[in-house]
This record gives sequence, structure tokens and C-alpha cells, in this order.
Amino acid sequence: MNTILCFGDSNTYGLNPRGGRFHRNVRWPGIVRELLGQEYEIIEEGLPGRTTVWEDPVENVMSGKAYLPPCLRSHAPLELVVLMLGTNDLKARYAVSAADIALSVLSLVQLVRSTLPGDGERTSPQVLVLVPPPIREAGLSASIFAGGEAKSRRLGEAFNKLKPYTDASILDLAAVITTSEIDGLHFDAEEHRKLGETVAREIKAMLE
Repeated sequence: MNTILCFGDSNTYGLNPRGGRFHRNVRWPGIVRELLGQEYEIIEEGLPGRTTVWEDPVENVMSGKAYLPPCLRSHAPLELVVLMLGTNDLKARYAVSAADIALSVLSLVQLVRSTLPGDGERTSPQVLVLVPPPIREAGLSASIFAGGEAKSRRLGEAFNKLKPYTDASILDLAAVITTSEIDGLHFDAEEHRKLGETVAREIKAMLE
């Protein structure tokens, strides 16, 4: 049994841009579960509003860095961790660059390594980093994410520059999926399907 932890924000939680939450079979981790079958256990750890390393002065308790170590330990042993964070870091109140976001995600990769370093029988989990697709400044969240659209379009380049400095696999989602026209942030059901299919292929390539 290969155990996979999917650690992310509202797009891992499955927030529907039309309201509510998608069913577990529609969310991208659910698609991965369906495609990989019974040899894989897929654990969903998505929290709306979650950032990479920043505590939210408005919503509180949103730092992925703070929650990741106990989360890893509670679900161990793990074969692979999928990290998809950075979209909420684009909020204007954080005032961070695309390069800052990429560095923050890579610090989470290091946190996975230090929290679950492996032992004589098991190695540290492999890590797959998903670079969020560009957002659109649309709908009610446009002012909250002011300036975020331009920064989001620089994320792929920022992560690409850091590839030589990490052993994590990095997949840029800009060429895979797009955000909803409704709110500019979240994925429609069809995009969840595309993402799940892509991630399932990546996981199989990494673990088989």
C-alpha cells in the first residue's frame, strides 16, 4: 500500500466556485484515488485560506508551515507528499513576490525531509510540488488579490529557477488547468478531472 498525502488549500479541499464543496469523487484527490486503485491510499488535507508559511492577520491559523509537521506525523508512514500551495500567498496583505512564494514552498519540502527523515527501513517521502495556475482578479475577491494575477503568472518561472536546488518533482499547472471565470481562484469540476488525471500519472511515474 502506497500512502499519499495531498496537502493544500481550498483547491485541494474542493471549493466549488459556484458555492459549497465538490463531492469527494469530483475533487482532484478523489480522481487520483479512482485512477490509482486500491494499492494507493490518498489522504486529503486541504484547508481554504491556507498559505505556505504566513499566518493570516485576518483569518488566523492559516500557515501551512505550522500545521505540516503534526499532519505528517499523524499520517506517517508516507510514500509521497503532494504540495499545492501559494495561491493564498498572492493576497495583497502578504506583499510577497513570486520568488518569495517559490522559496516558501521549497522550505516546506525541506520540512517534509526534516520531519520524516526516514530510518534504516524507510526513506523520507518523495515530494511532488504542484505550481498553482495563474489566477484572475475577478469577482468578490478581486480587491483581496489586487496585483496577484500578474504575480501568479511569474510563479512558473520562479519555481523553474529553483529546480537545481531541490530533489522534489515540480509540475507547473499553468499548461494543465485554468481557474474559474466566476471567481478567478478555484477550479471547476472539469479542471479537477484534468488535474487528477495529471497527478495520477506523475505519482505512478514516481513510485512505480
